[in-house]
Amino acid sequence: MRENIRFFAGIYGLTNQAIKEKGSQLLETLKLVSVADARLASLPLGWKQKLAFSVAILHEPKIVFLDEPTGGVDPVTRRRFWDMIYEASERGLTIFVTTHYMDEAEYCDRLCIMVDGKVATLDRPDAMKLTFGVESMNEVFIQLARPNRKE
Repeated sequence: MRENIRFFAGIYGLTNQAIKEKGSQLLETLKLVSVADARLASLPLGWKQKLAFSVAILHEPKIVFLDEPTGGVDPVTRRRFWDMIYEASERGLTIFVTTHYMDEAEYCDRLCIMVDGKVATLDRPDAMKLTFGVESMNEVFIQLARPNRKE
């Protein structure tokens, strides 16, 4: 993990001092100090995902794109990952997330649902549910993706 952090921080142009400081802070924040020298391949997927996100924002970009960041991880890890996303967002980072999990979509400030490669709707989750007269984002998605389906 430590090598991974150094590698990407170097690519992002951080100084050696910044790499050392931010790398140590990152490992402590993620509670991964005890496995800092472990091979990345030996770690659970959830740890890898959290590390990948943390490394992607190490250089403090203004925007980051996450493609299915919680795919394949357990529900507890999914929730913790979203906590990380919220914390980064509160620091001013714009985060675009793609997901097929409609329950996760409700965590977002704004949503764009695409059907057949076209934008079907773009709004806040609560506004979408109100517009479609449903209680969940899954129901919004079903109405958009399968308009002729009878429940």
